[in-house]
Amino acid sequence: MAKEYHFRLPVTEERMRELHIGDLVYLTGIVITMRDISHRKAVDMLEAGERLPVDFTNGALWHCAPIVRQKEDGKWEAVAAGSTTSSKFSKLGAELIKKLQIRCTIGKGTMFPPTVDAMEEVGAVFLNATGGAAAMYACQIKEVVDVFWTELGLPEALWVLRVEELGPFIVGIDSHRHSLFEEVGAICRKNLKQVYEDSKLSPDYTYTYLPKRVMASARAKKD
Repeated sequence: MAKEYHFRLPVTEERMRELHIGDLVYLTGIVITMRDISHRKAVDMLEAGERLPVDFTNGALWHCAPIVRQKEDGKWEAVAAGSTTSSKFSKLGAELIKKLQIRCTIGKGTMFPPTVDAMEEVGAVFLNATGGAAAMYACQIKEVVDVFWTELGLPEALWVLRVEELGPFIVGIDSHRHSLFEEVGAICRKNLKQVYEDSKLSPDYTYTYLPKRVMASARAKKD
């Protein structure tokens, strides 16, 4: 049965190993955002023996490009904060998890075997954010503490955010190699096979129309 957790960052490996797929998680503390180019930059810096501008140890990394605006006093505030697709960070993300001891990775969709391996090794989890909830998450960002790498463009910059009860997130991958994406997919494939059998339909046949055919059909009925 799924449980609900409220963590204050930084968080320990032991606490993360308590989590299982399907659990609900809320985070309070410092969360750092990174996207495509910033992942590459971070890995390159670590390989060159350079230090990153912030400490990720036992912290949370969010695959997010917050929409921000600068106030009259020069400080930034988040207007929206939606997650980007996480699967594209599977390899680089795995390297960062292992080298920086990141405990929580937040994003959209799923992540692939390199990340699953890293999370098992380090004691970390992948947290699924809700799509379309960017405005809600922005309300849970209480302060933009700092920003680095603005030369990459604001979406690719490394944003340091102080959040309060950020969530809810669902544990999509836990430190025990369980993936909610894979388990739900397996159930769907099994059920779909049964639907085909019960309906006496062929799984080799496409029972949907291409968009152009749908549009053409709609125009024909209108005429």
